[in-house]
Amino acid sequence: MNEDLMMGLRMMRRVLLLTALCAATPGRAETSIPSTAPPLEAALTRASAVLSRARLPGELVVADADGAERAVAYGLADREARKANRVGQRWVWASITKQVTATLVMQEVDRGRIALDAAIGTFLPGFGGDRAITIRQLLQHRSGLPNPADTPAVDGVPAFYRETGSGIGNTARAAGFCAGAKKRPRGGDWEYNNCDYLVLGAVLEAVTGLPYGRLVDQRIARPLGLRSLRLAPDGATRGGAAAVGYDGAARVAAVNVATGGASHALTGSARDLAEFDRALMAGRLLSPQARATAWEGDTQLGFMALGVWSFPARLDGCAAPVQIVERRGDFAGTQVRNIIAPELGRAVILFTNDQSVEFGEVWQGEGLTFDLLSAALCPANP
Repeated sequence: MNEDLMMGLRMMRRVLLLTALCAATPGRAETSIPSTAPPLEAALTRASAVLSRARLPGELVVADADGAERAVAYGLADREARKANRVGQRWVWASITKQVTATLVMQEVDRGRIALDAAIGTFLPGFGGDRAITIRQLLQHRSGLPNPADTPAVDGVPAFYRETGSGIGNTARAAGFCAGAKKRPRGGDWEYNNCDYLVLGAVLEAVTGLPYGRLVDQRIARPLGLRSLRLAPDGATRGGAAAVGYDGAARVAAVNVATGGASHALTGSARDLAEFDRALMAGRLLSPQARATAWEGDTQLGFMALGVWSFPARLDGCAAPVQIVERRGDFAGTQVRNIIAPELGRAVILFTNDQSVEFGEVWQGEGLTFDLLSAALCPANP
């Protein structure tokens, strides 16, 4: 099964389960927070023990809003070459790119140049698909656009992700594949779909007059001093990332990471992602109102917000639920979890180059993500 479809199925299951949870416990949307998180060093030690038990290859960063952070790398980036994963190496950010794109959209909302409920035809008058789809529907995967996951697969990879050349940019995709016959009516059932964010990338390019990569550089990378953050070059092996992607014992099939555009083509270090999280927590990228809107989980959509999921998590060792903002990614054999606990002022970032790793779901009270967050965010059990 290809990675794009796997991600869609996982996220659909997630929405259904979270929606059911919300219906069963209507008070869960209200939350209080524990008085304190464990000291950073203790948090890293405990979280590292969780990952060591799981024998997971990758890199972990635990970061605080005040600028302090700790990082550690595990396992092999390239098993055949016996090359180890290292702190600070370049990773495929996968769908963390969507979180960056949503932030850029909300910056334009702050500037009054984009409205969330405006139709995309306002910004892309020549769009050949449904021009009445709204910006909010794109952000929440409720557009009904054609889905790249449905293109014919070669070695388990949709053909969409093997293309190269000028036709893979955001504006070209919005004028081409993503403007094709829609799968379903807009605003209806939720479906994970990378075309949603490729079209958002085209909207950003039309509104700002800047190519998406330059916009990321001017609005995110340079202001925050992120030296590693960039779009994957067209045709570059693994998008320029250091780690080879595996699915259990086997290498994953090759993809052109650049085809992800504003959906999943950014690459960079885990530490630069931590700085991005700190900037969001500190209000350096969005106004308080725009951030609150972006991080408001919709209980009817399984706590989906705008480019992220936001919900109260009951963790082992925390006296009360902890509000978390979560974004995950899975592409080119790399999985990533980017989790912010805003009230605690802490972010937990994990990259792994093993596509087969099962993270579980936090709200189920078990699994790798649950154990990792309990270790990093909750005081140690007495």
